[in-house]
Amino acid sequence: MSVIRTPGGLSVRFRPRALGVGAGAALLAAGFGLVALGSGDYPMGPADVLRTLTGGGTVAEQFIVYDLRLPRLVTALLVGAALALAGTVFQSLVRNPLGSPDILGFTQGASTGALVVVVLGGSSLALAGAAVAGGLGTGLLIYALAWRRGVHGYRLILVGIGVAAILTGVNGYLLTRAPLMDAARAVLWLTGSLDGRGWANAGPLLAVLVVLAPLVLVGCAPALRMMELGDDAASALGVPVRRLRLALLAAAVLLVSFAAAAAGPVSFVALVAPHVAKRLTRAPGPNLVPSMTVGAALLAGADLLAQRAFDGHQLPVGVVTGVIGGGYLVWLLAVERRAGRL
Repeated sequence: MSVIRTPGGLSVRFRPRALGVGAGAALLAAGFGLVALGSGDYPMGPADVLRTLTGGGTVAEQFIVYDLRLPRLVTALLVGAALALAGTVFQSLVRNPLGSPDILGFTQGASTGALVVVVLGGSSLALAGAAVAGGLGTGLLIYALAWRRGVHGYRLILVGIGVAAILTGVNGYLLTRAPLMDAARAVLWLTGSLDGRGWANAGPLLAVLVVLAPLVLVGCAPALRMMELGDDAASALGVPVRRLRLALLAAAVLLVSFAAAAAGPVSFVALVAPHVAKRLTRAPGPNLVPSMTVGAALLAGADLLAQRAFDGHQLPVGVVTGVIGGGYLVWLLAVERRAGRL
């Protein structure tokens, strides 16, 4: 760990390796974005893309970049960062590497809200709002069921798994009640897709990230690192454990809900990105900033692969993240077994 002291007497601590991982992942995400903006039915070279982004380019190039491709890329980066930040917070709070919104039921809750709108024949705007409401409602339900003189990690995990199983059944039933065309649209959304995303999808998530990310990174990160030592140790160090846990859970649920509203319940990003960031930084603690940049790079790269892997056919980005996440978990299992830890 390195320390920088300012002339005013303030000191800033940082880990050079973590800073390097965050910067490297950000550059990787930018590289994926540059390729994504330049590829498609109307190909553009990197120089043309950069010229268009800086105010040059033809009218056609500006329309293709700003109206068609850039909103999708920005949505991918924001969703990846939001899911990774939420996943890191969940894993730190429950002190379990499998604690992610995919497993704890929050993603399923957002899906339930969206499916209700699909069955009722609502608009895309109503679907996004219902996804946010479903995620928040599920968060309140899980918190209430897990409360018993406080909320502890294992109880939150068990309640979340149970609620996730129930909501999975509810979602299956809602799909059977939806008209055929609406059900097909719902299945695409449930898989996780960035197809056709515009600035209206990215705007609300950007606003939530602008508000919540500084609060989590600056206001809660030191206390969150202490909470990983256990509630008793954190309380002895002066951390208001109950209030902080409630605030962090609310922030994480909001991030997951708005991410699902923007791109559907994209799987495995919230689970895998914190793991990858921690293995790269080799640093204890939640690794919030590296996780966010790794999540953004992961989803941007997965979306580029989803668009370009098969000529003439685009995959939903959730299919690619599912394959990547499942492959990573299998590899991790093999590594742990060879090391004798399983």
